[in-house]
Amino acid sequence: MFKRQLGPTYPIFIFFITNLLLLSASRILLGLWQQERVEAVNGWLPMLLQGIRIDISSLCWLFAPLVIIAIFLGGNNTLENWANFIVRFGLTALSTFIVFMEIATPAFIDTYDTRPNRLFVEYLIYPKEVFNMLTNGHLVALILTPVLTALSAWAFWKLAKKASQNLYTFSWKRRPVVFLIIGGLMFLGARSSLQHRGINPAMVAFSSDPLVNSLVLNSGYSVLFAVQQMKDEDQSSEIYGKMSLDEVVKTLKAARQRPASDYISPDLPTLTRNQASYRGKPKNIVIILEESLGAQFIGTLGGKPLSPYFDKLAEEGWLFDNLYATGTRSVRGIEAVTSGFTPTPARAVVKLTGSQQGFFTIAELLGKQGYHTAFIYGGEKHFDNMASFFYGNGFQEIIDQKDYVNPSFTSTWGVSDEDLFNKAHEKFTALQQNGQPFFSLVFTSSNHDPFDFPSGKIELYEQPQETRNNAAKYADYALGHFFDLAKKSNYWQDTVFLVIADHDSRVGGASFVPVNNFHIPALILGENIPPKRDSRLVSQIDMPTTLLSLAGVSGDYPMLGYDLTKTENPNRALMQYDKTFGYMREIDGNKQLAILQQNKEIQGYQYDKSKLGLGPIQIPDEMKKQALAYVLWGSYAYKQKLHRMHNDVKKK
Repeated sequence: MFKRQLGPTYPIFIFFITNLLLLSASRILLGLWQQERVEAVNGWLPMLLQGIRIDISSLCWLFAPLVIIAIFLGGNNTLENWANFIVRFGLTALSTFIVFMEIATPAFIDTYDTRPNRLFVEYLIYPKEVFNMLTNGHLVALILTPVLTALSAWAFWKLAKKASQNLYTFSWKRRPVVFLIIGGLMFLGARSSLQHRGINPAMVAFSSDPLVNSLVLNSGYSVLFAVQQMKDEDQSSEIYGKMSLDEVVKTLKAARQRPASDYISPDLPTLTRNQASYRGKPKNIVIILEESLGAQFIGTLGGKPLSPYFDKLAEEGWLFDNLYATGTRSVRGIEAVTSGFTPTPARAVVKLTGSQQGFFTIAELLGKQGYHTAFIYGGEKHFDNMASFFYGNGFQEIIDQKDYVNPSFTSTWGVSDEDLFNKAHEKFTALQQNGQPFFSLVFTSSNHDPFDFPSGKIELYEQPQETRNNAAKYADYALGHFFDLAKKSNYWQDTVFLVIADHDSRVGGASFVPVNNFHIPALILGENIPPKRDSRLVSQIDMPTTLLSLAGVSGDYPMLGYDLTKTENPNRALMQYDKTFGYMREIDGNKQLAILQQNKEIQGYQYDKSKLGLGPIQIPDEMKKQALAYVLWGSYAYKQKLHRMHNDVKKK
């Protein structure tokens, strides 16, 4: 009787219930895997109930086109048989996609501490690197995922055939009525809300643990929602609140406390005239961007004993022991140290279409002052859109994997760090001999999943060799190897070096912003750099301005970072964690944060280092205003092309 009442929509109903049960089962299994974190936030009931809500919404949206086809075209004649086939194929394909995403989820969570999201889509364009990473780090998942997905597709195809047999066909007079009833129910299920906005991830988030909040979703929904959001991401900072551009600029200028005379352009609000502290012959600049080398791997910063070479170098240079990354991806670190750009919830500007040319980087500034500018990398330059961004914004040369002749070791992500540093040393030596000042960004890659690096170089910290900790120790060894070469070179006395991480490794945890995972090392070295340990609270975006000052490079540029050779204490850090933004200051000896989340009021928290967590507190309104101004500035500056040099042509 029930089958007769539903008619040609009956198979869709069967698949709806089947997928609903599968998604709930997957969520329960993932919850059991992460049981400690789920129970820490009393998350079982809201996770499961809100999860069903999300699943119903997802399935309604996915199956809606098939419902329309089944109601108006389903039946028994030739045209209707074709419609039945389309419905059967659609049910199989969509259900297989849902199952595939759930099967792929554990490996993704193990790596990124969240369900599949935009990264899942972005990395599809790098099949070689992803395949090698999965082969070396997630072999079981690599084997099981296609096998189980294929079996699911076969089972769904059979189920769709069985469910479609002997269906009752609606009369044409009844079909509009049936559509209004079933279509209306599916529309309500898809929106899952009678409010102005339909259901979204922010509506079902209930805890301070981002991973648990992501478990409420299903992975197919998480990925498709991320794809939908990506098209509007140049406006993404607006999710935090509203403030006019004039007010943003006024707030940031007040926070920076620079004289009004330093600001030199009415069209480019942050463009300032900057006089370097060092007044001698301008020096070369080398930024060594260390992949995933967070403070947790640096002994002198209280981390694991994996960095004997860095620790020794730290006694010879200017060490920042209270510096925080702006994000959790390499492109975010590149954005900060080369352009001094503030983070937003959008992708880093390295990957955004509107910043592929005419966007300020220190390479552009230095190139106009006669420097040779280069990006030196051991992998492939196309990865993460780096080549397009660098070539379009002042980098004259890129050295990547194809430029290494007979490297000693090649891993998933390119040649080893030793090969990279040997190539960099060779390049710097040649430039120095030719009397050519240079700026180079040297980006390492050995400290990356699946952590394959040359054997016999270090005393392993643990077994087996291919682990995160051992790779970090090898990265430190290779760094020491480079500075052994550099100190004996012809360029040492004329160069300022910065060693800094792009971000920490495996950033995650049960906090809105896992502050401890944003703590990274930064060390400035050079022949005339006096040794000191600097405990001021600073950000990655302060590094390019400080390097220019130390190297004797004066100029006009739009960066908001502080020149740490002059500023008494910036006392602020900016941290973008997916869609959450953290603005941190030290007040009365405590680290306090303004936390900005999508469509929510700004909240205050205090960081407890002993517990690695956040506790709610009241923070000053001024701090909330500064936080909103910083995060909105990036969106304004990107959309209105304000982060550029004065003599660039403004493009509409």
